[in-house]
Amino acid sequence: MSAALTRVVISVRALEPALAFYRDLLGLPAELTPGFAMLTAGNGVEVFLHERESQASDLSVAATFTVPGLDALCEAWAAQGGEVVDAPETRPWGDRMAVVRDADGHLVCLVEER
Repeated sequence: MSAALTRVVISVRALEPALAFYRDLLGLPAELTPGFAMLTAGNGVEVFLHERESQASDLSVAATFTVPGLDALCEAWAAQGGEVVDAPETRPWGDRMAVVRDADGHLVCLVEER
């Protein structure tokens, strides 16, 4: 199985103005919790909006790929000299997630669904 683009995470200064664009203007259905919104785009891709204080300060937009073997993938990337910013860990919603920097320094989220 290869990686699949499943999610785009967008860090925002304030949730309401972002919702005015993504939910109200673009028409993406949204599920809301304090400081966070999950919107559903076409083809099953999710758009996560996080208020900036809940994300790494240098994260503005990050693609999220669902991958098999998250731990082994992160170990292999680190062995190649790649940076693992956040080591794999189980998140409150049940998925295991890690954040790495690609070869150009872009943050990329890697998720192994449970």
